[in-house]
Amino acid sequence: MATVNELQPPYRVGYFVGSLSSASINRRLSKALLRLAPDELVFTEIEIGNLPLYNRDFDGAFPQVARDYKASIAAREALLFVTPEYNRSIPGALKNAIDWASRPYGENVIARKATAVIGASPGAIGTAIAQQQLRSVLSFLQAPQMNAPEAYIQLRPGLIDDDGTVTDEPTEAFLRGFMVSFFEYIERVLTVVPSPR
Repeated sequence: MATVNELQPPYRVGYFVGSLSSASINRRLSKALLRLAPDELVFTEIEIGNLPLYNRDFDGAFPQVARDYKASIAAREALLFVTPEYNRSIPGALKNAIDWASRPYGENVIARKATAVIGASPGAIGTAIAQQQLRSVLSFLQAPQMNAPEAYIQLRPGLIDDDGTVTDEPTEAFLRGFMVSFFEYIERVLTVVPSPR
């Protein structure tokens, strides 16, 4: 028998934009996702651009910027990763941010957070390889992942306006469905299901 979820909507979701560029198409995608998400989700961007490069020497005394960053993640029930693909991999800034979140050993603030991964690219594979690498990292960090629907967005010119308006109805419907599925997944993760006896 499942226990009742002690937390009730709205759920606090932190989102990461893997690109540091102000003109990032993935930032544009993130705006669209926030516009199309259910009202039961409240979003806060988790800033990654001001973090120094992670170094184990910091483990004994994290800089304030890293402590604030980790506290922001810890305060959320779920995490949404919106990532580009650089050289068939995760952007360095995003990997650096994940490393900060998981250290020092035993203080991983990503663990047990409901997560979803999505990304956009001008190319046809739509960040598929970067997403698979990111999923591998999240698995190691014990972060439950929404495995379906998968979302590899080829962002053609004009598909999403600068304010996040999606100009293509099937794409808008798909992205809305993705965010509804994420909301439902968060509810499932937050509901404790005891193991069968």
